[in-house]
Amino acid sequence: MPTKHHHSCTLCEATCGITVTVEGDRVVDIRGDEADPLSKGYLCPKATALADVHHDPDRLRRPLVRVGEEWFETSWSAAFELVAAGLREVRDRHGKDALAVYQGNPTAHNLGLITYGQSFFRALGTRNLYSATSIDQLPHMLAAYEMFGHQLLMPVPDLDRTDLFVCLGGNPAVSNGSIMTAPGVRARLGRVGRVVVFDPRRTETARLADEHLFIRPGTDAVLLLSLVNVLFAEDLVCTGRLTPRLIGVDILRQVCRDFTPERAATVTGVDAGRIRELARELAGTPRAVVYGRVGVCTQEFGGLAAWLLVVVNALTGHLDEPGGAMFTTPAVDTIPMTVLAGQRGSFGRYRSRVRGLPEFGGELPVAALAEEIDTPGEARIRGLITAAGNPVLSTPNGPRLERALDGLDFMVSIDPYLNETTRHADVILPPTVHLERSHYELALAHYAVRNTARYSPPVFRRGADQRHDWEIVLELASRVLGGGPATRLLGGFGPEVLLELGLRTGPHGLRKLHRGLSLRALKRRPEGVDLGPLEPRLPGRLATRGRKVNLAPRVHLDDVPRLRRLLDSPPRDGLVLIGRRQLRSNNSWMHNSTRLVKGKPRCTLLVHPDDARERGLTDGAAARLASATGEIEVPVEVTDAVMPGVVSLPHGWGHHRDGVQLRVATRHAGVSANDVTDERRVDALTGTAAVSGVPVTLTAAGEPQA
Repeated sequence: MPTKHHHSCTLCEATCGITVTVEGDRVVDIRGDEADPLSKGYLCPKATALADVHHDPDRLRRPLVRVGEEWFETSWSAAFELVAAGLREVRDRHGKDALAVYQGNPTAHNLGLITYGQSFFRALGTRNLYSATSIDQLPHMLAAYEMFGHQLLMPVPDLDRTDLFVCLGGNPAVSNGSIMTAPGVRARLGRVGRVVVFDPRRTETARLADEHLFIRPGTDAVLLLSLVNVLFAEDLVCTGRLTPRLIGVDILRQVCRDFTPERAATVTGVDAGRIRELARELAGTPRAVVYGRVGVCTQEFGGLAAWLLVVVNALTGHLDEPGGAMFTTPAVDTIPMTVLAGQRGSFGRYRSRVRGLPEFGGELPVAALAEEIDTPGEARIRGLITAAGNPVLSTPNGPRLERALDGLDFMVSIDPYLNETTRHADVILPPTVHLERSHYELALAHYAVRNTARYSPPVFRRGADQRHDWEIVLELASRVLGGGPATRLLGGFGPEVLLELGLRTGPHGLRKLHRGLSLRALKRRPEGVDLGPLEPRLPGRLATRGRKVNLAPRVHLDDVPRLRRLLDSPPRDGLVLIGRRQLRSNNSWMHNSTRLVKGKPRCTLLVHPDDARERGLTDGAAARLASATGEIEVPVEVTDAVMPGVVSLPHGWGHHRDGVQLRVATRHAGVSANDVTDERRVDALTGTAAVSGVPVTLTAAGEPQA
């Protein structure tokens, strides 16, 4: 007899509510949950792949141990013993910093890893912590830390109430929001009065917009500072009720002086007159917001661009106002908890051993990972833990990282697949997957366009010979660090005990303790609870001294001269590479789902007709794309959806490596964009990998490079 379960899709930041129909031990249907207060029945094609992952014959269910080039299943007890011995030996022989950790972005969608995993990895005491943060949103987090006093205080567009939405370097029609959880973005954008998109590619969002303007990759900060220039020059600055709380307005007036629209136009390719008009529109529209995402962050001036997004919103009176950039009121509010614990964030407390890249939030930039492994010397990385990540495909210069991984003394991966990264491990510890574990959006609720709460119990009980990821890290903590009473206590309850505590002490639990939110209350409402629209939260939400917003942080001001030099530099000749996101391939492991990869090949290189003609390339032809770090062969897709001088390749592909056990993905291998990105190209301010705007050359396959 079929049974229906409420659950959440955890494959991207949209966090859509779903209903899962099960017959016996099989998933027979997955649909959008129309009762979910945030997604309201919306569902993208990815969610159906939850069934594919659950039933995937390639998914690992028992630990694997590598002996030479062969893999053998083993018991959990034996695997834990091997891993604990390997990690302890690295620490004992070479010190704490010889052990490194890499966490992929699915950590943010995983209640067990974000609670128990974070605690264990940081308890190891190593400086060599890495994650997807530094190939994604780190510039936003630095701006939050410096301007609002906490690295998690990132404002999100109040998308449902705005009249003017200006988007830079983001594609929410495909992502359904990123640092802006907004399922069903297409419908939400349809209710916005006016949408303007700046992007080197005419993205899916740009096609829905009222206006799309091409902008040269890596120049977003120049555009934003020219908007600030116009706001001051034309006396359009209006900071509203936050005026007494803003520090640095007069400094910004001086900083932007050289960044006139005319000078910005020569760098960005955006018409000077249009820049002036947009500044006036932002200042004159009561409910407006400027939003930027991955394309803004993963460039050489990502730190400045993320800072200036907040500056423009503040100077036009759209910070912490309805329809503007606002802060959430999540049911489990980790910000006051971490403030009390003295964990607001950090920046530059130490630097990487080889290149001196700065620490942020206790982590080093992942662009430094390979060199920290393969460069000899004291404190060299000799052991690695990876969790929910595939850095060989997702971090710059994957081939160098592959070679470095082979030189490790010991490596363990917490991952359900034998993939491009985990094939280098000595032991793979496979956790349960989405439908086998409970879920609550602990992290992403801080960035949703509406306040909601939803708890999802597991659809399937884990098997006796399976382990949740939180059970895996708890066992490793006990064996590597020693398990005290707290470890034994937490091990008996799982993440739910922490969730209950967070709900009870959160803003919606404390309002009316006798009827406030609790885990029991959420279990009675499996479709989720609506907690209302975003509300003004400042100054109370601020974690800065005196509860002030610092619009002119010293670390950002010190980086402006580097940007100013760009005004005097002509645009580069030749091609530059940008990435692109696709609705059905958010992460590399989604490529092992037949229903997500079927159809025409999507791992193609977008090339403007003028650039293709100049190089003798035709649509569908194979071409050789080369950079300073490597080269790949990829089919060309000729289109005017990219601006001249720009080529675009999606990320997450490249499943041709030997030893990978992903049968579907291998048949649709594609190529990895990160085989030609350069780990030496970083944002000098934040250390974030600059994988957008990489200089490349393009020739027909078989032709010699010029």
